[in-house]
Amino acid sequence: MEASFDKAATNYDTTFTHSVIGKLQRNRVYFHVSKKLNSVKTLLEINCGTGEDAIWLAQKNIVVTATDISSQMIEIGKSKSNLNNLNFIQTDINEIKNQFSNEKFDLIFSNFGGLNCLSKSELTQFFNSSQYLLSDNGKLALVIMPKNTLWEQLFFVMKLDFKNAFRRRKKNAIANVDGKKVTTYYYNPEDILTLSSHDFKILETKPIGFFVPPSYLESFFHNKPKLISFLNTLEKKITHQSWLSKYADHYLIILEKK
Repeated sequence: MEASFDKAATNYDTTFTHSVIGKLQRNRVYFHVSKKLNSVKTLLEINCGTGEDAIWLAQKNIVVTATDISSQMIEIGKSKSNLNNLNFIQTDINEIKNQFSNEKFDLIFSNFGGLNCLSKSELTQFFNSSQYLLSDNGKLALVIMPKNTLWEQLFFVMKLDFKNAFRRRKKNAIANVDGKKVTTYYYNPEDILTLSSHDFKILETKPIGFFVPPSYLESFFHNKPKLISFLNTLEKKITHQSWLSKYADHYLIILEKK
């Protein structure tokens, strides 16, 4: 797993972070997450990638611990910032309970499908570990890829690739990460409710990328600013339509510790 994302690290900012679609989807995440930060003093980020979100969060005077399994992602993150309230640590998500056993966080954050690398049993363990790491009334803010993404179904159907059109509905699928095959699991909001219900209650879900397309369509939309702007306007209009979450490219789910 580490090697897969090490290879992706070099091009990640170019292919997603600084892409038109990447910026639009990230801005929607920030719009929602920023409303939950008023009482947050300490934050643990899971799957921080190249540190874009960690830096944004640290700039809000939050003490941020940003983690990723990829040493290359961590190194790129470190190179972007010298903020005193931001610390990058390479660690496996399955080891966070041991890694941070003496620490408490007000919020645990994971963006853009990092948790989709976890099987059901691993994701259940993540929720169990998280409740030990969170302060009283601590929250999780997780951006996850669902099973029913309409953009993906349309994309593959138009290519007459019916095998992949509904691949997210399978128990797991193989995603191509810069030539490396990564086993990926997709979860609708109701799946998260089932897996987390022992320790958490769901506060809200928000669609991310219902009208704004997936990043692999960047080459098509890159030179169509009016079209992507129109889609982004529509995206903003469905902000509160939580029922659309399982049909979007991603969704944000906010959970609170019981």
